[in-house]
Amino acid sequence: MSELITAELVDLDLSADTKEAAARSLAERMAASGRVTDLAGFLADVAAREAQMPTGLDGGIGIPHCRSEHVTEPTLAFGRSASGIDFGAPDGPADLIFLIAAPAGGDADHLSILSTLARHLMDETFTGALRTATAPERTAALIRGDGPGAEPGTETEPVAADPGAERESAPEPAAQAPEPAEPDQSAEPTAAPFRIIAITSCPTGIAHTYMAAESLEKAGQAAGVEVFVETQGSAGFQRLDPRIVADADGVIFAHDVEVREKERFAGKPTVDVGVKAGINRPAELIAEVRQKAALGETSVPARAAAPMDKGADTGDHFATRLRKWLMTGVSYMVPFVAAGGLLIALAFAIGGYTVNKAPSVAEHFLWTESASWAALLFQIGGVAFGFLVPVLAGFIAYGMADRPGLVPGFVGGAIALTINAGFLGGLIAGLLAGAVVMAIQRVRIPPVLRGIMPVVVIPLISSALVGFLMFLVIGKPIAALQKGLTDWLSGLTGANAIILGVLLGLMMCFDLGGPLNKVAYAFAVGGLANPNEGSLEVMAAVMAAGMVPPLAMALATTVRGRLFTKAERENGKAAWVLGASFITEGAIPFAAADPLRVIPSAMAGGAVTGALSMAFGCTLRAPHGGIFVVPLIGQPFLYLLAIAAGTGVSTALVILLKGLRKPSPSHPAPTLTDTPNEIPAAA
Repeated sequence: MSELITAELVDLDLSADTKEAAARSLAERMAASGRVTDLAGFLADVAAREAQMPTGLDGGIGIPHCRSEHVTEPTLAFGRSASGIDFGAPDGPADLIFLIAAPAGGDADHLSILSTLARHLMDETFTGALRTATAPERTAALIRGDGPGAEPGTETEPVAADPGAERESAPEPAAQAPEPAEPDQSAEPTAAPFRIIAITSCPTGIAHTYMAAESLEKAGQAAGVEVFVETQGSAGFQRLDPRIVADADGVIFAHDVEVREKERFAGKPTVDVGVKAGINRPAELIAEVRQKAALGETSVPARAAAPMDKGADTGDHFATRLRKWLMTGVSYMVPFVAAGGLLIALAFAIGGYTVNKAPSVAEHFLWTESASWAALLFQIGGVAFGFLVPVLAGFIAYGMADRPGLVPGFVGGAIALTINAGFLGGLIAGLLAGAVVMAIQRVRIPPVLRGIMPVVVIPLISSALVGFLMFLVIGKPIAALQKGLTDWLSGLTGANAIILGVLLGLMMCFDLGGPLNKVAYAFAVGGLANPNEGSLEVMAAVMAAGMVPPLAMALATTVRGRLFTKAERENGKAAWVLGASFITEGAIPFAAADPLRVIPSAMAGGAVTGALSMAFGCTLRAPHGGIFVVPLIGQPFLYLLAIAAGTGVSTALVILLKGLRKPSPSHPAPTLTDTPNEIPAAA
C-alpha cells in the first residue's frame, strides 16, 4: 500500500489566492506523482463537491475533497498559505489546506486513515505542529502519524491504526486515571448520564463525517454526556449495538446525505442538521436534544418490526439477514403497488372492466369522455405495476450489497418479467444479484482498477452473470413454477379456496406487518398484474384478514376496557382508524405487551375472515385502502360481514384469554407513539 502523503505532496509556501487555484496547485502535485490520471476531470469533481457545500472549517482549515474515477489510490496533498485562502468558513480564510482524493471505488484501509486525519484536525496540538513545521518531509510524516523516530517517507504506525486513539504517544498517565475513582465504588450509585446517539455523514464521506464525530464526542465529554457516534462514511459503517440504540435518550443526525436504516432511531428526541453544524456547534446540538427530551418531543415514528423481531441483533444470523434483504425489497416495492394498484382500481370504477382493452391514450384521447380518462388512469397504473418486479429484485440486491447491487438486481428483475417468471423470479433474481456482487467485491483488485470498479466492472460482470443465469439456467423452471401456481389459483373453488383463505389469514395476522404478513401480501399483489377471478379473490381475502387485528383490539378495549391498561385504551382509539385503513401494524402495541394472548386471537379472527371472504367469492382490484375502496369490491356486503365475523372472533378470544389472567399494572403497554408505526398520524 503506497503512502498516503509524501514530501512531494506537501507545499509549505502555497502561493494561490483562491480556492480553485489552491486545488489546482495541489492537484498538479498529485498528477505529477501518478496518482491523478486526468487533471481536468479530477478538478471538475473537486469543484462539483465544493458546489454542494463549502469545505472551509473553523480554525483556519480548508479540506477540499472528492471521490473521483480519475484517482488511482487514496491520496492527500497539503498546502500552507501565508495570506490565507477563502474556503467559506465562518471565521475567515484558511491557512492549512488539505486536498483529499479518493478513488470512486474507495479503499477501506486508506479511507480509515483519512477519517482519522479528519478527526485529528480538531486537535489544536496537531494543527499547531503543522503551522510550525519547516520541512516537507517532517510535515508528511506528521500527517501520516509516523513516530518521532521514524524515517521520513516511511509508514510505521498510521494514525488510523486506532481510530479512537489520541494522537499523543504518551497514554501511560491516562491509563492510571481510574485509580482515584476507587472510593466511588462504595458510594451510592449516581444517576445514569444522558446518552446521545449521533449519526454523521457527508456526500463524500471522507472528512466532514469524521470531524463531526470527533467534535460531538468532545462536546459530549465537556457536557458530561455520553455520545455514541455511528459514522456512515465511504469506508462503510458499523451499526451501533442495538442495546445502545435502545438505551439512548436522544439522537443527533448531522448529515448531508440520507441516514441509512434511520428507522432504528424512531420515537426518540431528535435533532436533524447538516454535517457542518456537527463540527461548528456541537454543544448547541447537545443542549437542543436535551431540551427536546425534557419536553418529551420525539421524532415521527417509522414502521415497527414485528413483535418477534424486537431486540434481534442486526446481521448476526443468516436467517435474520435474509429476512432484512427480502423486507428491503418489499418495502421499496409497496409504494409502486399502492400507486399503480389504486390507479388501476379507479380506472375500472370509472370505465368498467373493459377499460383494459382501450387503445393507447398517446394515440387516442378525448378530453370530454370519461372512458378516455379511465384509460389514462389504467395505463399509468400499468406502467407503475411494470416496475414491481424490477424494484423488488433491485432493492433485495441493494439490501445485500448496497448500491453496487442495484444494476444487476434491476436487470435480473426485468428479465424475470420478460420470461414470465413473475414475483418469484424477481425474488430469486434479487438474491442472485446481491450474491454475485458480494462475491466480486471479495476479489482483490489492483489499485489502478479500483476507480472504475463501481461504475464499470461490477455492473458489467454482475449484470452479465445474472442475465446468463436468469435466461438460460434457472429462469425457465421458475417461470414454469409461477405458471403452475397461477393456474392453480385460477382453478381454486369450494373447499380448496377456503383452505387458502385460512392460510392467508393466518399469515397476515401472525406477525402483524412482519415478514410473513408481507409474503402473503406480495403473493396477493402479484396476481393483480394479470388479474383473474382467483387472484382477485386472494387479494380480497388478504386485505380483509389484515384489517382484523387492529379492529379487534379497538373493539375489545371498548367493550371490556377494564382488562386493558390506560395506555392500551388510548391505543384502541387509534386502532379503529388504522384497522379500517388496512394498517395491520395498529395491533403491534397490544401484541408487544401481551403476545401470548393477542397474537393467537388475531390469527384466529384472520383465519375466519380469510375463509369467509373466499367462500363468499369476494373480489378486490385495489391493493390497499381498507374500507375506503369498498365500492371497488365484488360482493361488498358479504365482504364487510366477513371482516365483522373475524373481528368478533378475535375480540371474544382476546377478552376470554385476558379475563383468565388480568395484565399487571406494573407492565403498561407501549403507546402508538412509543411503538414505531408507518402512519401514526392516522389517529
